[in-house]
Amino acid sequence: MKNFSIEEMQMMQKYMHEKYQGFWPDLKPEVAKEMLLWMIGETGEVIDVIKKDGDIQIMNQPEVRAHFIEELCDVMMYFNNVMLCYDITIDEFKKAYIEKYNVNMKRW
Repeated sequence: MKNFSIEEMQMMQKYMHEKYQGFWPDLKPEVAKEMLLWMIGETGEVIDVIKKDGDIQIMNQPEVRAHFIEELCDVMMYFNNVMLCYDITIDEFKKAYIEKYNVNMKRW
């Protein structure tokens, strides 16, 4: 199976925002805070699935699992919107991610 990249996600987000131009805010720094707040709200919905249904159902019940994954997708969509608002490139993100990984690998 082919990997699903952040670049692909961001292209999809850009396309969706173009489609809903006039209904949704433009992806610019001024709306990043709003996107973060929506992302936090969606994170709460992920947590609600865990609290309501639990780990066992997420792992074994297809409907619960699908709902859980759908909510995670909402989080990722807003995450990508924030990156797009600030014009964070994939290379910038990758570099920072690897640096943070290396710091964490030496932390304890």
